Amino acid sequence: MKKKNTRTAYSRKSKKKRTVFSAKIFGYFIVGFLIVAVLSVAYHYRSGLANYLGFKSHYNSHTDVFSEARNLRVLEKNEGKIVGLDVSEYQGKIRWSYVDTLEKKYPLHYVFIRATVGNDRVDHQFKKNWLGAKENKMIRGAYHYYRPNENSLEQAKLFIKTVKLRKGDLPPVLDIEKLPKEQSIERLKVGLRRWLNAVELHYGVRPVIYTGEKYYDDFLKEEFSDYLFWIANYNFYREKIQDNWLFWQFTEKATVPGIDYSVDVNIYNGDLQQLHFITVE
Repeated sequence: MKKKNTRTAYSRKSKKKRTVFSAKIFGYFIVGFLIVAVLSVAYHYRSGLANYLGFKSHYNSHTDVFSEARNLRVLEKNEGKIVGLDVSEYQGKIRWSYVDTLEKKYPLHYVFIRATVGNDRVDHQFKKNWLGAKENKMIRGAYHYYRPNENSLEQAKLFIKTVKLRKGDLPPVLDIEKLPKEQSIERLKVGLRRWLNAVELHYGVRPVIYTGEKYYDDFLKEEFSDYLFWIANYNFYREKIQDNWLFWQFTEKATVPGIDYSVDVNIYNGDLQQLHFITVE
């Protein structure tokens, strides 16, 4: 009969205990790190959290406490810049007479309204929003959601047919977010140029381009440097608008009186007088 090696068995048990102990220590470390991270974020946005928890009266179930706290932080950091919205049919039926301020402190001076999508669709709420914003004495602008795989001139034609810009309106906006599936990036850029040129020729004003920051850096920054950009970036670490951005869409999760769903909020890189300067004459 083979004799059992008690030393080896003890060694295995000890090793197993050390492994379990190490795993527990690592687990405690991860939990501790997460707690510190949450507390750090909470401290960073402490003024916004206090406002949210103490005075919030129009809470929207589509937003969350940290989004609202960050929004307030960004607004505080960009004091003096003009604040506005962008809306579409996704915001439902807007009660425009109630749309006045953000957090009862920051006046909403302008709004971009989605007008058209691709070469065949008009936003279901465009007409009502276009008239409602004007009646509410907001500076209004219209944007087109560009579909990369559809004819650019047909898309421009639909936008021109739908949107009648008046004196005091903001320049037209081309919203490009997707990459093409049926053509190259170079062909996409040709199409974008065609849309931009057609729209500028019709309205007599150079359009603004809306896109995400990464899309801007990767595909548009160099070849479209002769255009002004409206950039979307929701990252919590960015708290101030960059010098070369005309508009900054800093959140898609804000609550505004008169709107039942979450809404995008933007900062214009200037004051109200400068905003009037870029409107249609």
